[in-house]
Amino acid sequence: MNGKHILNEMAPYKQGKQMEEVKAEFGLTKIVKLASNENPFGFSDKLNKELPHMLGQLELYPDGHATELRKKLAATLAVYEDQLVFGSGSDELIQIICRTFLYPGVNTVMATPTFPQYKHHSLVEGADVKEVPTVNGYHDLAKMLEAINEQTRIVWLCSPNNPTGSLIPKNDFYMFMDRCPRDVLVILDEAYYEYVDPELKYNAIDGINEYPNLFVLRTFSKAYGLAGLRVGYGIGNESLTAKLNIVRGPFNTSSLAQKAATLAVRDQEFIRETAEKNRIIKKEFQQFLDEQGLSYDDSQTNFLLVKLPVSGNELFDYLLTRGFIVRPGEAIGCPNAARITIGNQQDMKELQAILKEFLH
Repeated sequence: MNGKHILNEMAPYKQGKQMEEVKAEFGLTKIVKLASNENPFGFSDKLNKELPHMLGQLELYPDGHATELRKKLAATLAVYEDQLVFGSGSDELIQIICRTFLYPGVNTVMATPTFPQYKHHSLVEGADVKEVPTVNGYHDLAKMLEAINEQTRIVWLCSPNNPTGSLIPKNDFYMFMDRCPRDVLVILDEAYYEYVDPELKYNAIDGINEYPNLFVLRTFSKAYGLAGLRVGYGIGNESLTAKLNIVRGPFNTSSLAQKAATLAVRDQEFIRETAEKNRIIKKEFQQFLDEQGLSYDDSQTNFLLVKLPVSGNELFDYLLTRGFIVRPGEAIGCPNAARITIGNQQDMKELQAILKEFLH
């Protein structure tokens, strides 16, 4: 069976080790997963009270317009309801964007390393990919502007960037938007927006009216703790979201996901507590890394990209046998490094002890 020729040069996404798999393989009773940047503090308690009532309606198709979630989120973000598009995680929205705007003969510009699904879905649609190396973990915005030509359709900005954790500063972002051609779509992926320090945080959604080529992605998978339900969203001008909704499947977010996300939006205190706990524990872990002589990129997220004197795979294997799962840098374009999610305080203390053994 023949498919697109480019698929012969690609491979499916390779996910990290699953917890039950590791337990069985090494005879462990406890596994700490610090590989996928999930929320170690779970999700809002509001969900426990309401979601069980949804179980009697699973035979019904979900609301394809996500009406309740749309109304709540639009009010929270101070945008029009038609400016929102929902997806099965922001991953699906990346796929929808590529399917809408990319085709053979055009190109797309992105940093490297960055979130790999930008490149993956761009290649599937037959577009050329122009990658611009980061500098000390930060997007090289000047070089990215230089890479844009008449065939460029999309520029991807991941801020904070996965896997480096770096935030594009506010002035740099708006300078980029001022210089970027208005016929080039700029995707600003803010999956980790809720984790950004308050003094550095800026609301790029406010720029959508001034920059009609700006589309902002966010997700409920990270700080909101709903990774298992798969719901993300994008915000842009109405003419842009109308095109994306043509390509979007009619029932792409489940009833449970919509209800959970709506309840989660109502509990902003949980988000504030999550971000504050993350800041405290991350700072403690950074101090530990400093004491061990290990460097790491600036991070405004719930993870650190830690530079190692050995391969990331070596650390991954060592930690795995001791019940900790991290993301080896070799899997994400960062050799001799590991991306480590910030867990709860107890788990991070245990990790520090094991890292000391590994290093000494």
